[in-house]
Amino acid sequence: MSAPYRSLARRIERSWWRDAPPPLPLRGLSRLYAWLARRDQRQRLARRQAPPLPLISIGNITAGGSGKTPFVIWLTGALVSRGYRPVVLCRGDGGTLGSSPTLVGPDMPAATAGDEARMLADACACPVIAGRDRVAGAAMAAHYGDLILLDDGFQYRQLARDLDIVLVPTAGVGNGHLLPAGPLREPLAALERADLVVRTGSGPVAPLALAQRQWHWQARIARLDDAMRTGAAEPGHVAAVSAIARPERFHDDLARHGCTVDMVRVFPDHHRYSRRDIEQLLALPTPVVVTAKDAVKLVPLWPRERALWIARQQAEAEAGLIEAIVAQLPQA
Repeated sequence: MSAPYRSLARRIERSWWRDAPPPLPLRGLSRLYAWLARRDQRQRLARRQAPPLPLISIGNITAGGSGKTPFVIWLTGALVSRGYRPVVLCRGDGGTLGSSPTLVGPDMPAATAGDEARMLADACACPVIAGRDRVAGAAMAAHYGDLILLDDGFQYRQLARDLDIVLVPTAGVGNGHLLPAGPLREPLAALERADLVVRTGSGPVAPLALAQRQWHWQARIARLDDAMRTGAAEPGHVAAVSAIARPERFHDDLARHGCTVDMVRVFPDHHRYSRRDIEQLLALPTPVVVTAKDAVKLVPLWPRERALWIARQQAEAEAGLIEAIVAQLPQA
Protein backbone atom coordinates (compact mmCIF):
# COMPACT_ATOMS: atom_id res chain seq x y z
CA MET A 1 0.00 0.00 0.00
CA SER A 2 1.43 3.36 -1.02
CA ALA A 3 1.98 6.19 1.47
CA PRO A 4 -1.04 8.29 0.31
CA TYR A 5 -3.38 5.29 0.67
CA ARG A 6 -1.92 4.48 4.11
CA SER A 7 -2.49 8.07 5.19
CA LEU A 8 -6.09 7.97 3.93
CA ALA A 9 -6.73 4.67 5.71
CA ARG A 10 -5.43 6.08 9.00
CA ARG A 11 -7.64 9.16 8.67
CA ILE A 12 -10.68 6.97 8.05
CA GLU A 13 -9.85 4.74 11.04
CA ARG A 14 -9.39 7.75 13.33
CA SER A 15 -12.80 9.04 12.22
CA TRP A 16 -14.44 5.83 13.52
CA TRP A 17 -13.85 6.93 17.10
CA ARG A 18 -15.25 10.45 16.78
CA ASP A 19 -18.80 11.62 17.45
CA ALA A 20 -19.19 13.23 14.02
CA PRO A 21 -21.25 11.24 11.47
CA PRO A 22 -19.12 9.52 8.81
CA PRO A 23 -19.08 10.91 5.26
CA LEU A 24 -21.97 9.92 3.02
CA PRO A 25 -19.79 7.96 0.52
CA LEU A 26 -18.47 5.77 3.34
CA ARG A 27 -22.00 5.12 4.57
CA GLY A 28 -22.92 4.01 1.07
CA LEU A 29 -19.97 1.61 1.04
CA SER A 30 -21.11 0.31 4.44
CA ARG A 31 -24.41 -0.79 2.91
CA LEU A 32 -22.49 -2.71 0.23
CA TYR A 33 -20.25 -4.23 2.91
CA ALA A 34 -23.32 -5.30 4.93
CA TRP A 35 -24.81 -7.08 1.92
CA LEU A 36 -21.55 -8.87 1.13
CA ALA A 37 -21.04 -9.84 4.79
CA ARG A 38 -24.55 -11.30 5.05
CA ARG A 39 -23.98 -13.34 1.88
CA ASP A 40 -20.65 -14.60 3.21
CA GLN A 41 -22.27 -15.60 6.51
CA ARG A 42 -25.03 -17.53 4.72
CA GLN A 43 -22.50 -19.38 2.59
CA ARG A 44 -20.37 -20.30 5.58
CA LEU A 45 -23.36 -21.50 7.57
CA ALA A 46 -24.47 -23.67 4.64
CA ARG A 47 -21.06 -25.42 4.77
CA ARG A 48 -20.90 -25.65 8.56
CA GLN A 49 -19.02 -28.63 9.96
CA ALA A 50 -18.58 -30.05 13.45
CA PRO A 51 -14.90 -30.06 14.50
CA PRO A 52 -13.34 -33.25 15.88
CA LEU A 53 -12.70 -31.60 19.27
CA PRO A 54 -14.58 -29.14 21.52
CA LEU A 55 -13.98 -25.66 20.15
CA ILE A 56 -13.80 -22.20 21.71
CA SER A 57 -14.03 -19.29 19.30
CA ILE A 58 -12.32 -16.04 20.35
CA GLY A 59 -13.33 -13.18 18.11
CA ASN A 60 -14.44 -9.59 17.92
CA ILE A 61 -17.08 -7.45 16.32
CA THR A 62 -14.86 -4.44 15.64
CA ALA A 63 -11.93 -4.26 13.25
CA GLY A 64 -8.67 -4.84 15.13
CA GLY A 65 -7.36 -3.53 18.40
CA SER A 66 -9.47 -5.63 20.79
CA GLY A 67 -6.57 -7.46 22.49
CA LYS A 68 -7.43 -10.78 20.88
CA THR A 69 -3.90 -12.20 20.64
CA PRO A 70 -2.88 -11.51 24.27
CA PHE A 71 -6.27 -12.83 25.39
CA VAL A 72 -5.64 -16.12 23.52
CA ILE A 73 -2.21 -16.37 25.18
CA TRP A 74 -3.75 -15.83 28.63
CA LEU A 75 -6.55 -18.32 27.96
CA THR A 76 -4.22 -21.09 26.78
CA GLY A 77 -2.20 -20.78 29.99
CA ALA A 78 -5.32 -20.82 32.15
CA LEU A 79 -6.68 -23.90 30.37
CA VAL A 80 -3.36 -25.79 30.54
CA SER A 81 -3.25 -25.16 34.30
CA ARG A 82 -6.67 -26.84 34.54
CA GLY A 83 -5.61 -29.96 32.71
CA TYR A 84 -6.66 -29.17 29.12
CA ARG A 85 -4.40 -29.64 26.09
CA PRO A 86 -5.48 -26.75 23.82
CA VAL A 87 -4.45 -26.24 20.22
CA VAL A 88 -4.60 -22.72 18.76
CA LEU A 89 -5.94 -22.38 15.23
CA CYS A 90 -5.22 -19.10 13.40
CA ARG A 91 -5.11 -17.74 9.85
CA GLY A 92 -1.44 -16.79 9.73
CA ASP A 93 -2.09 -13.21 8.65
CA GLY A 94 0.98 -11.50 7.26
CA GLY A 95 2.66 -14.81 6.40
CA THR A 96 3.04 -16.87 3.26
CA LEU A 97 1.59 -20.22 4.36
CA GLY A 98 -1.58 -19.93 2.26
CA SER A 99 -4.59 -22.17 2.82
CA SER A 100 -3.02 -25.46 3.90
CA PRO A 101 -2.76 -25.74 7.69
CA THR A 102 0.77 -25.95 9.06
CA LEU A 103 2.09 -26.55 12.56
CA VAL A 104 4.15 -23.49 13.47
CA GLY A 105 7.56 -24.87 14.40
CA PRO A 106 10.12 -23.17 16.66
CA ASP A 107 12.32 -22.14 13.72
CA MET A 108 9.57 -20.91 11.39
CA PRO A 109 10.11 -17.17 10.73
CA ALA A 110 7.32 -14.63 11.16
CA ALA A 111 7.54 -13.85 7.44
CA THR A 112 6.33 -17.40 6.79
CA ALA A 113 3.99 -18.09 9.70
CA GLY A 114 2.63 -14.55 10.12
CA ASP A 115 3.43 -12.24 13.01
CA GLU A 116 0.48 -13.22 15.21
CA ALA A 117 1.01 -16.95 14.62
CA ARG A 118 4.72 -16.60 15.45
CA MET A 119 3.89 -14.62 18.60
CA LEU A 120 1.29 -17.21 19.66
CA ALA A 121 3.71 -20.09 19.07
CA ASP A 122 6.37 -18.34 21.16
CA ALA A 123 4.08 -17.39 24.03
CA CYS A 124 1.52 -20.21 24.27
CA ALA A 125 2.29 -23.44 26.08
CA CYS A 126 0.54 -25.41 23.35
CA PRO A 127 0.70 -26.20 19.60
CA VAL A 128 -0.27 -23.48 17.10
CA ILE A 129 -1.61 -24.32 13.63
CA ALA A 130 -1.74 -21.57 10.98
CA GLY A 131 -3.50 -21.53 7.61
CA ARG A 132 -6.57 -20.00 6.00
CA ASP A 133 -8.41 -23.35 5.69
CA ARG A 134 -9.36 -23.67 9.33
CA VAL A 135 -11.72 -26.60 8.72
CA ALA A 136 -8.68 -28.59 7.62
CA GLY A 137 -6.75 -27.04 10.50
CA ALA A 138 -9.35 -28.32 12.98
CA ALA A 139 -8.94 -31.85 11.61
CA MET A 140 -5.19 -31.53 12.03
CA ALA A 141 -5.60 -30.24 15.60
CA ALA A 142 -7.13 -33.56 16.67
CA HIS A 143 -3.62 -35.07 16.53
CA TYR A 144 -2.16 -32.54 18.98
CA GLY A 145 -4.62 -31.87 21.81
CA ASP A 146 -8.13 -32.16 23.23
CA LEU A 147 -9.50 -28.63 22.72
CA ILE A 148 -9.37 -26.09 19.87
CA LEU A 149 -9.06 -22.33 20.35
CA LEU A 150 -10.19 -20.69 17.11
CA ASP A 151 -8.48 -17.32 16.86
CA ASP A 152 -10.59 -14.59 15.20
CA GLY A 153 -13.48 -17.02 14.83
CA PHE A 154 -16.68 -15.06 15.46
CA GLN A 155 -17.35 -14.52 11.74
CA TYR A 156 -15.80 -17.87 10.68
CA ARG A 157 -19.05 -19.81 10.99
CA GLN A 158 -17.98 -22.81 8.92
CA LEU A 159 -16.89 -24.45 12.17
CA ALA A 160 -19.44 -25.19 14.89
CA ARG A 161 -18.34 -24.16 18.35
CA ASP A 162 -19.05 -25.02 21.96
CA LEU A 163 -18.36 -21.50 23.19
CA ASP A 164 -18.31 -18.11 21.45
CA ILE A 165 -16.24 -15.47 23.26
CA VAL A 166 -16.41 -11.98 21.76
CA LEU A 167 -14.00 -9.24 22.83
CA VAL A 168 -15.20 -5.64 22.79
CA PRO A 169 -12.81 -2.80 23.73
CA THR A 170 -13.71 -0.83 26.85
CA ALA A 171 -13.78 2.22 24.56
CA GLY A 172 -16.84 0.69 22.88
CA VAL A 173 -17.66 0.36 19.20
CA GLY A 174 -16.86 3.87 18.02
CA ASN A 175 -19.51 5.55 15.87
CA GLY A 176 -21.52 2.31 15.62
CA HIS A 177 -21.32 2.09 11.82
CA LEU A 178 -20.26 -0.89 9.75
CA LEU A 179 -17.01 -0.92 7.79
CA PRO A 180 -15.70 1.25 6.21
CA ALA A 181 -17.77 4.07 7.74
CA GLY A 182 -17.13 2.67 11.21
CA PRO A 183 -15.25 -0.14 12.95
CA LEU A 184 -18.05 -2.73 13.10
CA ARG A 185 -17.58 -6.01 11.22
CA GLU A 186 -21.21 -6.97 11.97
CA PRO A 187 -24.21 -5.12 13.38
CA LEU A 188 -24.30 -4.95 17.18
CA ALA A 189 -27.27 -7.35 17.17
CA ALA A 190 -24.77 -10.11 16.24
CA LEU A 191 -23.52 -10.03 19.83
CA GLU A 192 -26.71 -11.86 20.79
CA ARG A 193 -25.16 -15.10 19.53
CA ALA A 194 -22.10 -14.67 21.79
CA ASP A 195 -21.89 -16.85 24.88
CA LEU A 196 -19.47 -14.52 26.67
CA VAL A 197 -18.80 -10.84 26.02
CA VAL A 198 -15.46 -9.66 27.41
CA ARG A 199 -14.59 -5.96 27.60
CA THR A 200 -10.86 -5.54 27.04
CA GLY A 201 -8.49 -2.75 27.92
CA SER A 202 -8.15 -0.13 30.61
CA GLY A 203 -9.94 3.15 31.13
CA PRO A 204 -13.66 3.93 31.43
CA VAL A 205 -15.99 1.28 30.06
CA ALA A 206 -18.31 2.70 27.39
CA PRO A 207 -21.80 1.30 28.02
CA LEU A 208 -23.28 -1.29 25.65
CA ALA A 209 -26.92 -2.37 25.97
CA LEU A 210 -26.50 -6.16 25.96
CA ALA A 211 -28.50 -9.01 27.44
CA GLN A 212 -25.35 -10.91 28.46
CA ARG A 213 -23.17 -10.15 31.43
CA GLN A 214 -20.05 -8.26 30.37
CA TRP A 215 -16.79 -9.50 31.87
CA HIS A 216 -13.60 -7.45 32.08
CA TRP A 217 -10.06 -8.40 31.07
CA GLN A 218 -6.98 -6.35 30.36
CA ALA A 219 -3.29 -6.74 29.57
CA ARG A 220 -1.06 -4.01 30.96
CA ILE A 221 2.65 -3.46 30.38
CA ALA A 222 4.52 -5.02 33.29
CA ARG A 223 8.10 -4.35 32.15
CA LEU A 224 10.36 -3.61 29.21
CA ASP A 225 12.71 -6.44 28.18
CA ASP A 226 15.82 -5.92 26.07
CA ALA A 227 15.58 -8.58 23.36
CA MET A 228 19.32 -8.18 22.65
CA ARG A 229 20.36 -8.49 26.31
CA THR A 230 22.87 -5.69 26.04
CA GLY A 231 22.73 -4.90 29.76
CA ALA A 232 21.24 -1.45 29.17
CA ALA A 233 18.99 0.02 31.85
CA GLU A 234 15.26 0.22 31.14
CA PRO A 235 14.71 3.59 29.41
CA GLY A 236 12.39 6.32 30.64
CA HIS A 237 12.17 8.12 27.29
CA VAL A 238 11.30 5.93 24.29
CA ALA A 239 10.41 5.85 20.62
CA ALA A 240 7.26 3.73 20.24
CA VAL A 241 7.39 1.62 17.07
CA SER A 242 4.48 -0.58 16.02
CA ALA A 243 2.66 -2.23 13.12
CA ILE A 244 -0.61 -3.05 14.86
CA ALA A 245 -4.26 -2.01 14.77
CA ARG A 246 -5.00 1.09 16.86
CA PRO A 247 -1.38 1.89 17.82
CA GLU A 248 -2.50 4.77 20.02
CA ARG A 249 -3.48 2.20 22.64
CA PHE A 250 0.13 1.01 22.73
CA HIS A 251 1.30 4.59 23.22
CA ASP A 252 -1.18 5.11 26.06
CA ASP A 253 -0.10 1.86 27.72
CA LEU A 254 3.53 2.98 27.63
CA ALA A 255 2.58 6.26 29.29
CA ARG A 256 0.68 4.37 32.01
CA HIS A 257 3.79 2.25 32.54
CA GLY A 258 5.71 5.44 33.24
CA CYS A 259 7.50 5.93 29.92
CA THR A 260 7.75 9.27 28.18
CA VAL A 261 6.99 8.65 24.51
CA ASP A 262 9.19 11.16 22.70
CA MET A 263 8.31 9.95 19.19
CA VAL A 264 6.24 7.34 17.41
CA ARG A 265 6.70 5.37 14.22
CA VAL A 266 3.51 3.71 12.98
CA PHE A 267 3.49 1.12 10.20
CA PRO A 268 0.46 -0.68 8.69
CA ASP A 269 -0.85 -3.71 10.58
CA HIS A 270 1.20 -6.86 9.77
CA HIS A 271 3.89 -4.73 8.10
CA ARG A 272 7.00 -6.66 7.03
CA TYR A 273 10.00 -4.69 8.22
CA SER A 274 12.74 -4.14 5.64
CA ARG A 275 16.44 -3.46 6.04
CA ARG A 276 15.72 0.16 5.19
CA ASP A 277 13.13 0.31 8.01
CA ILE A 278 15.76 -1.04 10.41
CA GLU A 279 18.31 1.57 9.31
CA GLN A 280 15.78 4.36 9.91
CA LEU A 281 14.84 3.00 13.34
CA LEU A 282 18.49 2.64 14.37
CA ALA A 283 19.00 6.31 13.46
CA LEU A 284 16.40 7.44 16.00
CA PRO A 285 17.96 9.30 18.94
CA THR A 286 15.72 7.57 21.49
CA PRO A 287 15.64 3.89 22.56
CA VAL A 288 13.14 1.89 20.51
CA VAL A 289 10.33 0.00 22.24
CA VAL A 290 8.02 -2.35 20.33
CA THR A 291 5.12 -4.72 20.95
CA ALA A 292 5.69 -8.47 21.22
CA LYS A 293 3.92 -8.84 17.87
CA ASP A 294 6.47 -6.54 16.22
CA ALA A 295 9.41 -8.10 18.04
CA VAL A 296 9.04 -11.46 16.26
CA LYS A 297 9.75 -9.65 12.97
CA LEU A 298 12.34 -7.15 14.19
CA VAL A 299 14.61 -9.31 16.36
CA PRO A 300 16.06 -11.37 13.45
CA LEU A 301 17.05 -8.12 11.68
CA TRP A 302 18.24 -6.10 14.68
CA PRO A 303 21.99 -5.72 15.44
CA ARG A 304 23.03 -7.65 18.55
CA GLU A 305 24.89 -4.69 20.05
CA ARG A 306 21.85 -2.37 20.08
CA ALA A 307 19.09 -2.65 22.65
CA LEU A 308 15.59 -3.41 21.36
CA TRP A 309 12.97 -3.03 24.08
CA ILE A 310 9.88 -5.25 24.09
CA ALA A 311 6.81 -4.20 26.07
CA ARG A 312 5.93 -7.33 28.06
CA GLN A 313 2.32 -7.53 29.16
CA GLN A 314 0.67 -9.04 32.22
CA ALA A 315 -2.96 -10.16 32.01
CA GLU A 316 -5.56 -9.25 34.61
CA ALA A 317 -8.90 -11.06 34.43
CA GLU A 318 -12.04 -10.32 36.37
CA ALA A 319 -12.59 -12.89 39.12
CA GLY A 320 -14.70 -15.78 37.87
CA LEU A 321 -14.02 -15.32 34.14
CA ILE A 322 -11.99 -18.50 33.61
CA GLU A 323 -14.50 -20.46 35.72
CA ALA A 324 -17.32 -19.18 33.51
CA ILE A 325 -15.42 -20.39 30.45
CA VAL A 326 -14.53 -23.82 31.84
CA ALA A 327 -18.12 -24.35 33.04
CA GLN A 328 -19.24 -24.55 29.40
CA LEU A 329 -16.61 -27.10 28.36
CA PRO A 330 -16.34 -30.88 28.75
CA GLN A 331 -14.16 -31.92 31.67
CA ALA A 332 -10.45 -32.13 30.88
